[in-house]
Amino acid sequence: MSTPVHDDPLSKERSHLAASRSALRAMREDVESLDITDVTANWVNAAVLEHQIEQRIKALADLSETPLFFGRLDYLHAPGAEQAEGGDGERFYVGRRHVHDADGDPMVIDWRAPVSQPFYRASKKDPQDVSLRRRFGYTGGDLTAYEDEHLLDPAEAATTSKLLQQEIERPRVGPMRDIVATIQPEQDEIVRAGLAGSVCVQGGPGTGKTAVGLHRVAYLLYAHRERLARTGTLVIGPNRSFLHYIEQVLPALGELTVRQATVDDLVAHVEVRGTDEAATAVIKGDARMAEVLRRALYSHVVPPAEGVVVVRGSRRWRVPVYELEEIVRELLARDIRYGAAREALPQRIAHAVLVQMERAGEAPDDRVQNAVARNAAVKAQVKSVWPQVEPAKLVLRLLSDADFLAEHAEGILTEDEQKAVLWVKPARSVKSAKWSPADAVLIDEATDLIERTHSLGHVVLDEAQDLSPMQYRAVGRRCTTGSATVLGDLAQGTTPWATRSWAEALGHLGKGEAVVEELTAGFRVPTDVIAYASRLLPHIAPGLTPVASIRENPGFFDIRTAPDGTADVLAACRELLEREGSVGLIAADARVPELAAALAAAGIGHVGPGEETTRATRLTLVPASLAKGLEYDYVVLDEPQAVVDGEPDERTGLRRLYVALTRAVSGLVVTHATGLPPQLT
Repeated sequence: MSTPVHDDPLSKERSHLAASRSALRAMREDVESLDITDVTANWVNAAVLEHQIEQRIKALADLSETPLFFGRLDYLHAPGAEQAEGGDGERFYVGRRHVHDADGDPMVIDWRAPVSQPFYRASKKDPQDVSLRRRFGYTGGDLTAYEDEHLLDPAEAATTSKLLQQEIERPRVGPMRDIVATIQPEQDEIVRAGLAGSVCVQGGPGTGKTAVGLHRVAYLLYAHRERLARTGTLVIGPNRSFLHYIEQVLPALGELTVRQATVDDLVAHVEVRGTDEAATAVIKGDARMAEVLRRALYSHVVPPAEGVVVVRGSRRWRVPVYELEEIVRELLARDIRYGAAREALPQRIAHAVLVQMERAGEAPDDRVQNAVARNAAVKAQVKSVWPQVEPAKLVLRLLSDADFLAEHAEGILTEDEQKAVLWVKPARSVKSAKWSPADAVLIDEATDLIERTHSLGHVVLDEAQDLSPMQYRAVGRRCTTGSATVLGDLAQGTTPWATRSWAEALGHLGKGEAVVEELTAGFRVPTDVIAYASRLLPHIAPGLTPVASIRENPGFFDIRTAPDGTADVLAACRELLEREGSVGLIAADARVPELAAALAAAGIGHVGPGEETTRATRLTLVPASLAKGLEYDYVVLDEPQAVVDGEPDERTGLRRLYVALTRAVSGLVVTHATGLPPQLT
């Protein structure tokens, strides 16, 4: 006997999905129909309101292949009500955004709302008053399955959700997607941590640390919308390819206002056209350079040589040299920014004049003080005692003038270190200088010494393990009055100045009080792949806990000798392209041109990292130096030893290899014509 349609649970859920989509469409149409003609005072207000409406319309977009809801919670009692016998439970559908009907009643609850939290944290041991948790399975945008978990039924054993596993292992093409349907309890705790405190997440490959950081931003914007609208949020990634890969996650969650940048973007005060040797970059990135810059800057402040005489009408007012010296000493002792002290100096001199005027029986006001501060004699004294300094010119002199550097680096940098940072051929001007990335960070430090950097409400720093101490300081300046979420993996540090410990890194960031959380459950990398890659951990990060994959599917893993070289690599790519999902071919940077030519000659379409893959072109050719943070369903890793040899030292090379080995979500093929690194065998 067939089940009537109205009694079929799947049909009921599909009906609710259709009704929710209609309600969302109506919400969008309501916003689109708003007439602001008579509600704004001027064109500026009208433009602001129009922009806000446009953003709201975008946030209410119904993405056809993105489910409106992915779960359902049936509460035993109404949330917040007294849990008496026979309580009146409520049902909530959990989704990416809030949807309500024409009467304002919720049809879908935002995943960030407090009432949705048990979807991620409730368990048999702690059901949190939830009697039923239902997960939904989708094919495209169509609801095709559901799975129930009766948390209050002692007869029902706790099992791993099949739909959850399928969602984690679902093949992907294109940019990174959100994980709202698969957030785990330990991830949810980090996502929902308060705005006031900073959090550092140490997580190995596939533990979801990047996704956790992005979802934390989305949660904070939901919970502290007005505050963060005023102060701003920022996501910092290691390179443009990475930012392009993650850029759709927050818009998919309805958040359109978060800026994304690299550290190089933040410190782009000059055009970067040069590079440094690794040893030089390490010294320039050392936190000691901050003190060298501070000394060099304040060396421009000199004691006044004579007093100031201010002429006003027929009267002459004199501020003696000893009083000027006292004013300068007081400003230096206050330890305020160089530029702020320079602006305060003429006002202090003017105040000294006003004191004399008052003693003489006059009654000057603020206008008189401002006029005195602008007096030519006062301005000349300020220019002499506390001159203006341009940050780039200060750094230019430090890197060009051996005597100037030696004077201010004494006791801080050794003579050899000073020689290492000095330019062999000094530049004539700021514009002609071939600035390196490390130089730009020094200029940013000098800029902040002169004028305070604007601070944001919250900053997310991803792949943080690769930053130098001076880069940490540059990021920390952007959140001095806000908080930070720091994401990284010490085992994946691939720069000569890579972070040695999170305590040290957080100190440079100015967030020494941050809580350090470690994620060790692997959701992305298959068991066999992560176990193979973890052979490198004793050699690259002995103290770290290896990632334990929770994937039930062990994945596809194969190590192949490649006697025919590139031909065998192409054969592996063709084999994996027959499977569903994206494919990444990762190789040492020096091997990429040869492989690109071979792929083109063989007629195998491919794109570079950061470029959009399509269903027709699913292969990405990735230099090992750009693989960090990216992921593909299947990976072909070409010549592991070449990846190691491509770095300046073995440990950095092994770390680069560890990154390359852990980019696969479903399968990995390692091809090698030469021998494998001994650490893998």
